[in-house]
Amino acid sequence: MLRLLIADDEMIERQVLYKTLQKNLGDRCRIFQAANGREALKIYEEEKIQIAILDIEMPGVNGIEAAERIREKDKDCCIIFLTAFDEFAYARKAITVRALDYLLKPYEEQELMLVVEEAIRLAEEVQKKKKDTHRESREPAEEYTMTWQPDGKLTKENSEEIPHLLLEETEELENSRLFGVREVITRYIHENYMYDISMQELARTMNYSEAYFCKLFKQCFGQNFISYLTDYRVEEAKRRLEEPTANIKEIGKAVGYGDSNYFTKVFRRITGVSPTEYRVQCFRHGK
Repeated sequence: MLRLLIADDEMIERQVLYKTLQKNLGDRCRIFQAANGREALKIYEEEKIQIAILDIEMPGVNGIEAAERIREKDKDCCIIFLTAFDEFAYARKAITVRALDYLLKPYEEQELMLVVEEAIRLAEEVQKKKKDTHRESREPAEEYTMTWQPDGKLTKENSEEIPHLLLEETEELENSRLFGVREVITRYIHENYMYDISMQELARTMNYSEAYFCKLFKQCFGQNFISYLTDYRVEEAKRRLEEPTANIKEIGKAVGYGDSNYFTKVFRRITGVSPTEYRVQCFRHGK
């Protein structure tokens, strides 16, 4: 069972979040609560926390400071920030500690759970990797970079190292430029959703700092990268499920989910039904 920590000095908000996670995660995670950053760090040390959901504005040790101390000792802990303040400096700090995401209050339950499900998936991968350390070392995973092709498409190519091209831009963006950025991001996701892509990778590709790109993406789409990518993948899966001969497991792989169980969980969370149930509904309605 994974160990998840909630740290928020607002008792009511903390309890609401606890109940939401308890309802959705059941016995998949053991959930701990902290009322401030110092308490969060104590629980992290004692319980070997794997997923930390931290409010940023806490007295004493705030969420950013707690995350920095966690990251000094643990490169694998999945950190998710919650805040009521849409401050650019917070987004920048969130990236420096390699936070999985940065959610603004009030957040939608679906948005929260998509990020938490991703954190669980990553934490389970870390667990599995640690269990496999006694086995033969595997071939190093391929690294990719994105390059522009003459036809204007973004494609993945193997590379030994992805250069860190971080260019800071001003926060104010002209409407015409914002529209152009939105078009580039949309095209990138629509052409590469089937791969294991990330916000950080796209930020590097477009020569933005990751902190600025995080804010820019929400400005363009009104949601975070994970939510947008998940929504698009599910829409693609729904379209493919209307083909009666298509294998559901293969559909999951085709839209970016190598784990069929995880694909089913994500699909159900977005649509309310499993892929199989959705296909049955399609045939009943004559699609």
